[in-house]
Amino acid sequence: MHQSPSADELLEAVGRFLTDVAAPQLTGQAGFHARVAANALALVRRELALGEAGRQETRAVLTALLAPPGPGAVPGGDLDQLNAALCGAIAAGQIREDMPGLLDGLDRLARLQLAVDQPGYSGLKMPAAAAAGSGRPGAA
Repeated sequence: MHQSPSADELLEAVGRFLTDVAAPQLTGQAGFHARVAANALALVRRELALGEAGRQETRAVLTALLAPPGPGAVPGGDLDQLNAALCGAIAAGQIREDMPGLLDGLDRLARLQLAVDQPGYSGLKMPAAAAAGSGRPGAA
């Protein structure tokens, strides 16, 4: 039985072609664009690898930061809407920097995004801010 390559395998093969075959033969702007394309494919692969679990963790952190204290309505919307709502609430002063769990939650959100965008970023190798006993929002 013949099985097709997975999406990840296809992205990896095209990325290798761009990096190992095409880019070295191209100069100037074309070479630059080949490297940009290879980097974009690598980013897509990392985002796919993060998968639903990463999106659920991001949603949990955003929801915890946006949820009113005590029983109440849990904010809805997609991740972009929740992120925009958090940014708006911070800008409007509805969420203040001294809110318990805010800095730990923002740290976690940044680390999740960096794991996709810049996995080699040296800050990812540092321990999370106040991780021990912080009660990070959305953490299980």
